[in-house]
Amino acid sequence: METQNNTYRKLIQLLKYHRARYRIIDHEPEGVTAIASELRGHALAAAAKSIVVAVKQKSAAPAHVLAVVSGVDRVDFESIRRMYGGTRAYFAPVTTAEDLAGSVSGTVLPFTFTDQMELIVDHNLLTHEEIFFNAARLDRSLALDTVDYQKIANPRIESIAQSG
Repeated sequence: METQNNTYRKLIQLLKYHRARYRIIDHEPEGVTAIASELRGHALAAAAKSIVVAVKQKSAAPAHVLAVVSGVDRVDFESIRRMYGGTRAYFAPVTTAEDLAGSVSGTVLPFTFTDQMELIVDHNLLTHEEIFFNAARLDRSLALDTVDYQKIANPRIESIAQSG
């Protein structure tokens, strides 16, 4: 819990430092993107679904990617595997994902605060004026201006989504 609180504080400090345009949305605790989107009152397509992906390398430890797609999509593991020249891409083990993200499953931010994983965002998510996501907490989300998100997070933008 303390790690989550630290991750939440780090996010808010980052957004304030960059004078980002965002809103805090408190709601019932929820980690499922579709249900959280209903509670927040926005289209599922504007939800930033963040998944920690492991890419198995031939002779090295797996690489880790924070893949962010629209709430209506799924992560295209094959695209990520090809980007990294790996032999397989898959959901990172829960403990690994939570350690890298600094929060529990269902609350992973579309930001990374570690150099141990690259942030890759699907271009379709960035077509919305705002993106919505749980803010390292099940009971609090943010609506963040998409232009500000791109400037602050500086993600690699690729086609990494499959229609859900």
